[in-house]
Amino acid sequence: MTRFLRSISLTHWIFIAMLGGLVLGWAFPAESQNLKVVSNIFLKMIKCILVPLVFGTLVVGIAGHSEDLKSVGRLAWKSILYFEVVTTLALVIGLVAVNVFEPGVGVVLPPANSTNTGVTATKITFSGILEHIVPKSFFEAAAANDVLQVVFFAIFFGIALAQTPEAQRLPMLRFCESLTEVMFKFTGVVMKFAPIGIGAAMAYTVGHSGLGVLANLAKLIGTLYLALAVFAVTVLLPMALWARVPVRRFLNELREPILLAFTTTSSDAALPDAMKRLTALGVPKRIVSFVMPLGYSFNLDGSTLYLAVASVFVAQAAGVHLTISQQLVMLLTLML
Repeated sequence: MTRFLRSISLTHWIFIAMLGGLVLGWAFPAESQNLKVVSNIFLKMIKCILVPLVFGTLVVGIAGHSEDLKSVGRLAWKSILYFEVVTTLALVIGLVAVNVFEPGVGVVLPPANSTNTGVTATKITFSGILEHIVPKSFFEAAAANDVLQVVFFAIFFGIALAQTPEAQRLPMLRFCESLTEVMFKFTGVVMKFAPIGIGAAMAYTVGHSGLGVLANLAKLIGTLYLALAVFAVTVLLPMALWARVPVRRFLNELREPILLAFTTTSSDAALPDAMKRLTALGVPKRIVSFVMPLGYSFNLDGSTLYLAVASVFVAQAAGVHLTISQQLVMLLTLML
């Protein structure tokens, strides 16, 4: 029996945990609320990996190729260009889908609550976003788990380290390489608890919100997932084929990080394991260590597509008509 249980892959355990959590949350909604602490602990274990892993991999990716910093610069510009193009396409597909299917039309919103919540509206500006990228302190950014600020610091730290004499550069480079390897092992240990954390998250979500919320928002959810499917088939798949990525092997290798991101609704949770598996898949470590942290900060296509759909959905539900020009302005704002 023990041998049989050990033969079950982690992916299958995650599926079993998802199903078990769904049933548990539906059958015992009140008791399932107590499982939130288990889900939170697992997510915190995953998130505590992010800062040291992102810092170590980025520094190694830059300073480890000090003899050819120009190639690192070319990789950065190519990555950012790809991020911007793909993010724009994701937003366009989201806006087209929400305008075609109009999931917010006919939805009755609850009456506005006049109670003062104490939340103050904050105006978001491009200059404010640029200013936020730069950390006041690396340790403050690390403590807040602000990955974007950590990425900014790590890039400049790596460039500075690459220009440092070899005698001083190599010890720090070896430290960052060791830190990266340790954090990958750390990720492997934490992932063994993934079925427990995912099952608890599923049970809490179903117990807290109930399955009825899915029925009430079925059209919105259907529109969102249809748009995501169109994006995957018309944008991601052609690019993968053009780049000669073995799609089936790629999906098979990354199925656990994908399931983890889907069930926890957290990109933080999936990043460490995804980086580990891409390296195992044969992607050069310098590419993974540089592009993945940047992509995590600048290329969350699913999130941007969701924001496009959700923004227009709320306007439709409130009876507010947004013109095409207004939606384009919103698109440009979301791209920031």
